[in-house]
Amino acid sequence: MTQDQVAVPAVTRETIHTVDDDSFAEENVCIVTGAASGIGQAVALTAAENGLTVAATDYDEAGLEETVDRADEIGVAGSVAPVVGDLTVDEDIERIVQEAANLGSVKYLANVAGMQHIDAIEEFPMDAYDRIHQIMLRAPIYLTKLCIPHFRETADGRGCVGNMASVHGHYVTSDKVAYNVSKFGLRGLTQSIAAEGEGDVRSFSVSTGYVKTPLVTNQLQDTAEQRGISVDEVISDVMLGQSRVKEMMDPVDVANLFVVGFSKLGRHLDGGDLLFDGGMTLTYE
Repeated sequence: MTQDQVAVPAVTRETIHTVDDDSFAEENVCIVTGAASGIGQAVALTAAENGLTVAATDYDEAGLEETVDRADEIGVAGSVAPVVGDLTVDEDIERIVQEAANLGSVKYLANVAGMQHIDAIEEFPMDAYDRIHQIMLRAPIYLTKLCIPHFRETADGRGCVGNMASVHGHYVTSDKVAYNVSKFGLRGLTQSIAAEGEGDVRSFSVSTGYVKTPLVTNQLQDTAEQRGISVDEVISDVMLGQSRVKEMMDPVDVANLFVVGFSKLGRHLDGGDLLFDGGMTLTYE
């Protein structure tokens, strides 16, 4: 696989998996973070195609407009409402949940927003660490805290949180300490929600290998320079070297896992992790 083969594909209606679920209705709201691009955009579109009202949030206003435009182009069954916000600002997090509640009954939360920084621990800038931690771990915790009361006020008193984890929530690769710590933390958050949710507030995480997203393509050059190899070698050796499936997932493949987790098909999925990593973490040479 070369750099040309990791281009981010557009979500189409044909690639979206739908589930016949009475709770997938326009009166129920799904908050999706990181919804301006990549996996977050795909989750927003997929949730909307399954009939939900989606509160799509990101700090990237132009990207959110693209998500809304794509929803219109596809002709999703539900709707996508953009909510611009910065996950490093508590007041914005609070406003995001309130604006979502104004759209209907908040029933689902997809914590997808993420970022990356490549550096060895001894050189890792703490301002970058703090921002990654705020966006990828602290914000999901605070959003969950604010959403749980809304879950309990829904018609059946139930709700669900889906967290975008990673193979890096199972094992780590070098030069990504903030990302690794955050992904391990998300799995801890997932299990904590399940421990307190009494079966009515469910949670799950999704752990994948590398996915064709801007976050991945934007780190290719930095990883190549850090390791002293070519970009193509980063893709073939670092990203896919240990995977038994020699292709990256598309964002919509990941989004479809969120739909299954949120739906009645996931009713016994509570605190668990959906590990779709092509065999990266559970096999070895």
